Order: sequence, then C-alpha cells, then structure tokens
Amino acid sequence: MMIENIPVFIYTFLACFSFCFIFKFHKLSHMIAAATGGMLSWVFYVACAPLGNDLAQYLISTIIVSAYAEVMARVFKAPVTGFLTIGILPLVPGGGIYYTMEYCVSGETSQFIETGIHTFAIAGALAIGVLVVSSLVRLFHMMRLYPRIKEKFVFLSKTLH
Repeated sequence: MMIENIPVFIYTFLACFSFCFIFKFHKLSHMIAAATGGMLSWVFYVACAPLGNDLAQYLISTIIVSAYAEVMARVFKAPVTGFLTIGILPLVPGGGIYYTMEYCVSGETSQFIETGIHTFAIAGALAIGVLVVSSLVRLFHMMRLYPRIKEKFVFLSKTLH
C-alpha cells in the first residue's frame, strides 16, 4: 500500500517546497524541513487509512505534523507558523470546499449540507490537532520556566484523585 504511494509523497514534497517560495522562506534548509513536514503529513494520513475514519486520519496527521513543526522551529530557531502552515497544506480540504460551493450554487441542498458539514469537521480536526500540540508545548515550557506552576499542577492533580 505504501510502496505505490511513493510518487505521491514525492509530489507532495515538491508542491510544499514550491509553497515555501510563496511564504518567502529565505534558507534552503528551512524550505527542505518545511516541505518534509508537508510530505510527512500526507504519509501519516495515508498510513492511518486502515482506521477507516478520515477525520481520525486528519487529526492524527495534524498532531504529528504540529509536533514536527514545533521541533523544527526549535532546531532552526525560527517561527513555528511557517513550518506548520506548509506542513498542513496537503491536509487542507480544498476539494470539500469546492464541492460544497458547487452544490450550493447548483441548488443541491442535501449534498451541500452533507459536504459542508464534513468539510467543516475536517477543518475542525486540523484546528484541534494544532491546538492540542501547541497547548502541550506551551504547558511544558511554562512548567519548565516556572517551577511553582508545576508544584500547583501536581497539587491539583493529587487533590482531584
């Protein structure tokens, strides 16, 4: 299954690399890292296909690429948004948005609602994946920088049990 998708992964890398020019990446190493993140998001999306739920595929892929973007931002001492934006580009539901609007314009109400809700759910899965990782990274840094917060967090978790 994964072997026949290798050309698609290469095309995904090249497409994401091309978007690096649009987003004005200045260093080749940053461009390669960002494009690799985009390719990884699609690799994990395809790898999660046996789950049988595309929303779970989108969520897992987004969590992985968000974590990758956070790591690359630390490695290259650059903003995470560039790596994250390029990384989730292959997951953006462009086709869903297009077909939702097509059904709206052509008056196919039931198809419009069904496609629109599914597209909105995909966008929600992307947002939740990014939110989870960025929140965990922020919490980790806060606990590392401010040991008192860690003590309070441990105290709260003990009192809740």
